[in-house]
Amino acid sequence: MSVTPPAGNGAGLRAESLTVLVDNRAGPGLVAEHGFSVWLEAQGQRILFDTGQGTALAANARALGVDVGRCDVVVLSHGHYDHTGALADVLRSAPGAHLYCHPASVRERYSVRDGHARYIGMPPAARAAVAELPADRLHWVERPVWLSEHIGLTGAIPRLTDYEDTGGPFFLDQFGSQEDPLADDMALWVRSESGLIICLGCGHAGVVNTVRYVRSLNDDAPVRAVIGGFHLGNASAERLARTAAELQSLNPHTVIPCHCTGETAVAQLRRSLGAKVVPGASGMIYRWSASTAASL
Repeated sequence: MSVTPPAGNGAGLRAESLTVLVDNRAGPGLVAEHGFSVWLEAQGQRILFDTGQGTALAANARALGVDVGRCDVVVLSHGHYDHTGALADVLRSAPGAHLYCHPASVRERYSVRDGHARYIGMPPAARAAVAELPADRLHWVERPVWLSEHIGLTGAIPRLTDYEDTGGPFFLDQFGSQEDPLADDMALWVRSESGLIICLGCGHAGVVNTVRYVRSLNDDAPVRAVIGGFHLGNASAERLARTAAELQSLNPHTVIPCHCTGETAVAQLRRSLGAKVVPGASGMIYRWSASTAASL
């Protein structure tokens, strides 16, 4: 693992790799914020998965030698502000990039606690950027989509477990009368020779549901790594225990909890999976290749 920015412009460091650009935790010289963003270079593509809350992405990308303007594809895991905040700036800087997101990602959404509503949907500038995007660059994703022979998006994820939920008091209105199922929640995967690398934004569909679904789309291939937010901060003890037990049975090589996972959940995962669990942070680079095992 490395949470120290690479020297120079990072040339040659990110071939077949995933770099955390935005996270709640950050390596030296990087900006932390409540948000998530990942830069992926694989299969000849440059993919930006989420854009954080908006203040950290540009600074961290510069420090890490990542030219976001060169991205081929932008993927939104879902439409919350902490994953879409820098979207307008990204699309301006990458005029050729294609955007992949679920139609529900542009809906208004709120967190309602004790009668107090807070808007947590996509910022107005981001929604406007989506609306202004040429039709040939905007791809609505509801079902699985393959970006290349070995890279895919889940689209909407089936909710099959009886212990996973969206993870918070999420609503489509400020009065808290219409629950938000977060149907737009989706994940990205890369199929390598050493197994699946699965990237989640917040895991609102449930990390177990997500990993199971990705495996079902890939002939039940083994899991090399699971990285991203697992949204377990408000999870019950039962959910934490069952999530950890299921992930243990799925036997991933590496689990990298980020963003909204929660310290209690990270501790539970470490008790169950031991050294396989490596908490993420901005600046972390996860590398793999077709001919060598993945490494941090």
